[in-house]
Amino acid sequence: MATDPQTLADLFEHETLGAPENAVGFVLWRVVHRYVREIDRALAPVHLTHLQFTVLAMTAWMARSGEPVTQVALARFGDVHPMQVSQVLGTLEDKDMVARARSVADTRAKCIAVTESGVAALRRAMPLAIAVQERLFGEAGAPGGSLLTALAWSDTRSPH
Repeated sequence: MATDPQTLADLFEHETLGAPENAVGFVLWRVVHRYVREIDRALAPVHLTHLQFTVLAMTAWMARSGEPVTQVALARFGDVHPMQVSQVLGTLEDKDMVARARSVADTRAKCIAVTESGVAALRRAMPLAIAVQERLFGEAGAPGGSLLTALAWSDTRSPH
């Protein structure tokens, strides 16, 4: 049986912020999903999804120091579930964009290296992703912009 409309009206009048667009979480959820759809569209010619691009880019970023990059460190850095990182890395490995090998220091860990093909994909993908970011968020989303600054600040306050 359907709930009485007045009960639902009372719920939203007294128990919520009044409307979905007044809830930061709902607004962020919509923005993130739109962003992911736009990035997926833009990256299609490079044969990457948003998540694959993000994991590949994070791996390259972490590897730039020359230190080994493990799946666990990658999952922590991106705040992504380790199993999801492992699955995405498997796909990237199938596409010859990364290589995984057992760590010499810890045989339970896998070290990830970005291949030449992965670097080539990033060279093509980065400008595409940046163009989407600029189109959707403008100056506010640029380095030093108000949106990026606010989001980065809030991220440092979240418990990890």
